[in-house]
Amino acid sequence: MPRNRSEFEVAAGKLISAIQKEWNKDLGEPRAEISENVMGEAHYILQARTIENAKKLLGSRTVKQYLGELWVKRHPDVLPVISRLEKLLNINMNKEGRAKSNNKEGQNKEE
Repeated sequence: MPRNRSEFEVAAGKLISAIQKEWNKDLGEPRAEISENVMGEAHYILQARTIENAKKLLGSRTVKQYLGELWVKRHPDVLPVISRLEKLLNINMNKEGRAKSNNKEGQNKEE
């Protein structure tokens, strides 16, 4: 039975598909190798499997920065997919930030 993929994994898979389309357009051109490398980097995002692991992989970078801002600028068709993935990462970051601030508020009340 196939495992259910998370919303993050689905978005990362769509990113790979979008990059693959760009790579197919670039085939036969010198830039095809760069697109292939970008696709490899996107696979690392998918292989992270969770938002938490993806954040570790990205560090302080955005998905655009991780893939290469110039490449993304030259391939604007991938922007909606990148935006979706970044939104998922940011939503999760905001939840963690609220949890931390709520925890601090609780600590201050107890003191």
